Amino acid sequence: MEVALRPVHDSDLPVFYRQMNDPESLRMAAFTPRDPADRDAFDAHWERVRASSAVLRTILADGDVVGSAAVYGDPGEREVTYWIDRAYWGRGIATAALRDLLAEVPERPLHARAAADNAGSRRVLEKCGFRVTANDRGYAHARGEDTDEVVLTLEG
Repeated sequence: MEVALRPVHDSDLPVFYRQMNDPESLRMAAFTPRDPADRDAFDAHWERVRASSAVLRTILADGDVVGSAAVYGDPGEREVTYWIDRAYWGRGIATAALRDLLAEVPERPLHARAAADNAGSRRVLEKCGFRVTANDRGYAHARGEDTDEVVLTLEG
């Protein structure tokens, strides 16, 4: 499967919205918007991040939109995030996409967070060179409860 990144197009947003409303994906991600089904909030979020200094990319697999990846935040505290359609989990797409994104954004350090029980996301991040540097706990909207998370860092 050929994985590629490209800038986010307006036509990607309905796909991202659908992907972000999959109940199993939401539970796995844990730390999600308060109400992912709120389309107005979703649109406002994307308008805000597209106007920011974030590096936003659409993930393509064999030409199909299968997710998004981004680097955002202030210098020295920038974080990576990604979302893959559940139908494409376990195929190496997230790892390939994150590697491409990291090659595009050479600044370090970069940080990431994942629910502590999200072994798949943690594995992707570790394959790309991130290492666990802290543990945290916070309220996860998708789970409706406080949830453990790991903080990972990619150094120079």
